[in-house]
Amino acid sequence: MIGNKKLFSHDLMKQLLWRPIVVLMRELLWCCAWKKVDWRKLLFLGVVMTIFGILVPTFAFPHTVNMWFLSPPLAVSSYVSLNGSMQLREALTEARAQQFPPVSAASVLSPNTTVPSKNKRAKVSRTRNSVLKRRKKKSKENDESKVVLPPPRSPIPPRMQRFIWSLSPNDALIYAKREIEHAPVVIDDPYLSAPIFRNISFFKRSYELMETMLKVYIYPDGDKPIFHQPHLYGIYASEGWFMKFMEESREFVTRDPEKAHLFYLPYSARQLELAVYVPNSHNLRPLSIFMRDYANMIAAKYPYWNRTHGRDHFLVACHDWGPYTLTMHEELTKNTVKALCNADVSEGIFTAGQDVSLPETTIRSPKRPLRNVGGGLRVSQRPILAFFAGNMHGRVRPTLLKYWHNKDDDMKIYGPLPIGVSRKMSYVQHMKSSKYCICPMGYEVNSPRIVEAIYYECVPVIIADNFVLPFNEVLDWSAFSVVIAEKDIPKLKEILLTIPLRRYLTMLANLKMAEPDSNPTTAVIHSGVGKVQQSIDAEPKRVRPSTWPVSIPTRRRHMNPTGKNCCGPCKMV
Repeated sequence: MIGNKKLFSHDLMKQLLWRPIVVLMRELLWCCAWKKVDWRKLLFLGVVMTIFGILVPTFAFPHTVNMWFLSPPLAVSSYVSLNGSMQLREALTEARAQQFPPVSAASVLSPNTTVPSKNKRAKVSRTRNSVLKRRKKKSKENDESKVVLPPPRSPIPPRMQRFIWSLSPNDALIYAKREIEHAPVVIDDPYLSAPIFRNISFFKRSYELMETMLKVYIYPDGDKPIFHQPHLYGIYASEGWFMKFMEESREFVTRDPEKAHLFYLPYSARQLELAVYVPNSHNLRPLSIFMRDYANMIAAKYPYWNRTHGRDHFLVACHDWGPYTLTMHEELTKNTVKALCNADVSEGIFTAGQDVSLPETTIRSPKRPLRNVGGGLRVSQRPILAFFAGNMHGRVRPTLLKYWHNKDDDMKIYGPLPIGVSRKMSYVQHMKSSKYCICPMGYEVNSPRIVEAIYYECVPVIIADNFVLPFNEVLDWSAFSVVIAEKDIPKLKEILLTIPLRRYLTMLANLKMAEPDSNPTTAVIHSGVGKVQQSIDAEPKRVRPSTWPVSIPTRRRHMNPTGKNCCGPCKMV
């Protein structure tokens, strides 16, 4: 009965409200159609009706307007006691079920129903595919979270941009040199960590000028695979990733050689070894003859090499044999800017201050270069003082093993990591659990362990005489690493124990700031390899600034913007 009365009152209120509204709208339309309308009075009437329509239902009716116009109230049985919460819940459920009739569901199979085997296999395969997709997506997100891209550029005034574009390459380099020498003093920067730089003011200004001005011409000559085909995996991958990002760059690469400040010889020392070297011949002469003929061809075909004798040309080689492939061409050896991993000054090929030392890294999967990279433990969770494991070659590693293998519990020094030891703790876990990671030279001075130690937040201890450390003109390696002479290997533990805890914690903090910003697989760090601490020479027509930037700005750890590529001509690990 109560439900029926409420339904009747609901219909009655609809009729009472709708009839006046219909009549008023009809009169309003008639007035607008046949008579001149006073829009002020009409607007005033609309305001009054709106206020009336809001206030009257609010104070006059016992229920909200929605209850009168939208849907009829639920018919609930009157047999509900104050404590009958269960009965009330059942009554409300019944009422809602009556108001909204159920939709017929699909038939449900019983547990004993047989399903065709093909459908079952398809369902299982779809489940597996979905799980694999989720895992790949998660791993991709983890890899992307490790990438830290360069800071946003500060806008350049249009007038300054037009002035820079109006300069010839020679005048632009003179202007860049003058700007770097008079760079404003930088005390603190939100994107750069001052302690790891030798001169943060010079670096910041030179980096800004590189982004604004630098243009590189890539010679199209040379056949694959030696030229224009990057090698992207293994311990020599730095040169390949450099080539990949240089040739993909639209911002720094120019097709007009007259506008170029630098000229890139796009060869791969690793591909040259695979294509030309005869295995077990121990003869590098054919590789050097090949590069001599290539340089002569470039000099004969283009005028740009001869006007500076190769001083504004550069190449990148991370293979151990990279320096030795250049020895049969004097200008290629002495004049060009060489970005080398094998930066050994004792060989007489690498020239400190002119050439660039690149870091060496190991890339196992070009598609997922950041896999298993990064993440160190707290100092309290690092019980090992120093750790090394690796093959025994070169002059330093046998000496290291002679003095420290099984000689001290704090010094975990091995040859190849024993199987029994690796089952308990892997190579990566050893690095994460050690305060210092020993990075001795092998056949050549550089080692991928330096990059690995930085990523696992283990302070690298570098043992390699005559080795120019990567980007040494820019980075202050003493702020986040320890360099020990080969003759001091017997005193290795003593030297490490003399480092105060406060000094170690400072080095560890700087090490986190110095982590390479592009990913460890994307080989060469922003290097405007046009560097390179060489004063302007009056003899050649082309010149270089004294401190063109050689590495990407190292940003604070909390920065994690997204994006696909860095904003400079090249990258580093």
